[in-house]
Amino acid sequence: MAVCGATLAAARRGPARRTLWQIDPAACVQCGLCATSCVLPVSAVKCVHNFAMCGYCRLCFGYFEADAPALNAGAENQMCPTGAIQRRFVEDPYHEYTIREDLCIGCGRCVKGCTDFGNGSLYLQVRHDVCVHCEECAIATVCPTQAFRRVPADDPYLRKGAAGEGT
Repeated sequence: MAVCGATLAAARRGPARRTLWQIDPAACVQCGLCATSCVLPVSAVKCVHNFAMCGYCRLCFGYFEADAPALNAGAENQMCPTGAIQRRFVEDPYHEYTIREDLCIGCGRCVKGCTDFGNGSLYLQVRHDVCVHCEECAIATVCPTQAFRRVPADDPYLRKGAAGEGT
């Protein structure tokens, strides 16, 4: 009889909703494990830029090393080890910063700089067009803050700066 009750309760709820792994930007501490723990050779986690939060900047703390010898596009000045953040002059003294996801390895260094010293407009997300959709995400198992969680497949991104940030 208990089996019939459980079956009836499941039928009333309808089909199970498909979910995917995602990073909660409010819980992520940019530990660097996303870059090294993904089962893919290059992580499915990428830096995302909420341009509406940031806009054109004079100085980007996600782009420049804290102790950069100069504030120019030289590799020795950049926070990103792969050059995934592109800097384009707009007008004096402003630049536009964009993310080249094809170069991003998900290390989170730029996100940490932006969070610690900037306005926090950079954050990490699992890109579902790259992810192989492991049922047991290798990154989620090592995440020190449990920032990885399951989200509905029909709305798979958690947007930073949106109403209900990180939810």
